[in-house]
Amino acid sequence: MKRLIFPLLLIIILSTIMQAQTKRPITVEDLWSMKRLKGYDVSMDGQWILLSVQTYNMEENKGNYDIYLMKSDGSNLRPFKNSEENETEPKFVPNTKKISYIKGEQLYWCDYDGSNEEKISDIYSGVSHVIWFNDGKRYVFNSEMYPECFDQECQKKKDNEKAASKVDAMIFEELFYRHWDRFLGEKRSRLLYTEVGTNILESFNVNNKYAVPPISLGSNHDIAVSPDGKEIAFTTNTDKDLAYSTNNEVYIANVYEGGKRDKKMPLKISQSGGNDNYPMYSPDGKYIAYLSMERAGFEADKLRLMIYNRETGETKNLTDKVDISVSNMAWYRDSKTIYFTAANEIYSSIYKINVEKPSVIQIVEKRTNGDLNIKGDKIYFTQERSNLPTELFVADLDGRNVTQLTFLNKDLLSQLEMNEVEDFWSEGAEGAKVQSILLTPPGFDETKKYPMIFLIHGGPQGHWEDDFHYRWNLQMFASKGYVVVAPNPRGSTGYGQKFTDEITKDWGGKVYTDLINAYDYAIENYKYIDGNNTFAAGASYGGYMISWVAGHTDRFNALVNHDGVYNPESMFGSTEELWFPTWEFGKPWDDLTYYEKWAPNRHVKNFKTPMLVVHGGKDYRVPESQAFELFTALQSMNVESKFLYFPNENHFVLKPQNARLWWNTIYDWFEQYKR
Repeated sequence: MKRLIFPLLLIIILSTIMQAQTKRPITVEDLWSMKRLKGYDVSMDGQWILLSVQTYNMEENKGNYDIYLMKSDGSNLRPFKNSEENETEPKFVPNTKKISYIKGEQLYWCDYDGSNEEKISDIYSGVSHVIWFNDGKRYVFNSEMYPECFDQECQKKKDNEKAASKVDAMIFEELFYRHWDRFLGEKRSRLLYTEVGTNILESFNVNNKYAVPPISLGSNHDIAVSPDGKEIAFTTNTDKDLAYSTNNEVYIANVYEGGKRDKKMPLKISQSGGNDNYPMYSPDGKYIAYLSMERAGFEADKLRLMIYNRETGETKNLTDKVDISVSNMAWYRDSKTIYFTAANEIYSSIYKINVEKPSVIQIVEKRTNGDLNIKGDKIYFTQERSNLPTELFVADLDGRNVTQLTFLNKDLLSQLEMNEVEDFWSEGAEGAKVQSILLTPPGFDETKKYPMIFLIHGGPQGHWEDDFHYRWNLQMFASKGYVVVAPNPRGSTGYGQKFTDEITKDWGGKVYTDLINAYDYAIENYKYIDGNNTFAAGASYGGYMISWVAGHTDRFNALVNHDGVYNPESMFGSTEELWFPTWEFGKPWDDLTYYEKWAPNRHVKNFKTPMLVVHGGKDYRVPESQAFELFTALQSMNVESKFLYFPNENHFVLKPQNARLWWNTIYDWFEQYKR
């Protein structure tokens, strides 16, 4: 027997080595062939799970949504609805044996085996974001409608009139006429109520001019129905100057038989001047939990977990004593415990809190977690990491026994070599501790030298985390043999609100010191980094910092600036969400101090480092004129530069073949300037 042990060990070792050798770096085609988990739902009895999965076809240059069904232990995964048409928003209809979903902007349902498909809505303006009442007969939903239209015939008539008109023009009488990547037009999202098998259609907006959910800072969690089906909670913003306002509010409205609502309603229950959102009823109906930012005009303030007592009308802040910003949340069935996620350094951790005696307990620390759902004594959530695309996980309510349920990309991932991220801490401005992610490339050998890519995140109130990003993917940057360093300087979330706040009116100050110190620390302490071959890239605020870097240091061989702010003063006049530059710099006609102090365009004479400029023509957040100005300056200063322009992309590059060009152009740009 002993004679067999050594040969068996040798076979195992050789097999492991051969398997490692057969693995390869990730490619653009790999990234875009992955199945992307976009949402899920767990049946009321906790026995079944629906998955919403998006896939892309590189050659056809488009994506498609399909629905899968599986047992709640992860077994028996199978396609449920997967036609060439998009099927989205799968939900288990309460107290029925039906599953609903959206197809062709209408609501359908069918049996658990996919049979007996029935179209249950026929609404001209379309259906989205469906929320079912517990009786399984009534639902609320969103639909894009003209504010002056109170019925579908009016809606259809106005659409036909516009289609017949030869006029191709728009008239604006107020700001906020466009958002993100589209001109808003006249229609606004309406919150409508109906019942299966009837023609009832009741509107619940405070005013049809104001969208539900709100256009800015809204989400798919901004509508909720009370357990007894007698009340609706929703989020909207009714401020006059929406371009300057983050003042989303939470409202409630009574629902009577036939969908009629109390004319004295809706009633506003939120209290702050900042962004209030995400209403969620407790299972016993006693409370409404919601999230609230205190400061008006600031999109990155601390999100506090508030609790509204429906019996007394009192509101309590549950997280006033903890320096974390709450995001996704879910109630436990006892109506005394709320689970939530929050940014925590390079992770998004899961916590729980007791409503009656608030004390925050962390139950899952590592990785990037989200989309919580509690059924029985299990908590379901999505999780991802740098080398794992988003998958569905389950754990006990105390965070133990974390188990992966889905393996959507198992076969592909088995072929790829993607290392785990590391992290290091360096000293930033004023002695602050700054955390950075470090990722080594496939086939890494610490005795060799590797070029470095230094990544600067956007926001600026955001953070690099241990996630699998489908645009700024750390593994993709490392795949060509680069060490990746991604710091979280001032402005980053997950390090307390003070750290986040300290970038406002200081865009090129402490944050720049934080970044450069992190860069220097990496060069000095990781001997496998080739200090003669370093590159930097960033988008949005990260793009701003690339331009700032160009005017203040020659440390890098070449730079990539994606959709970056270049001239803060001119951007104020062309961006759409005006609260952002107003908060960060003020209004330029009141005081130009910070616009001038932190303007990269004031330092053009120092530009020397080669720069690739990338921008989307439908980016209305950081308009294309920023790139035009920057490229003009680079060319006029005879700085080696290239401009990659996507006329039909927004702040992100979302089309598969455009993304392939984006990656290959960046790879070629860096390769061109290696020494």
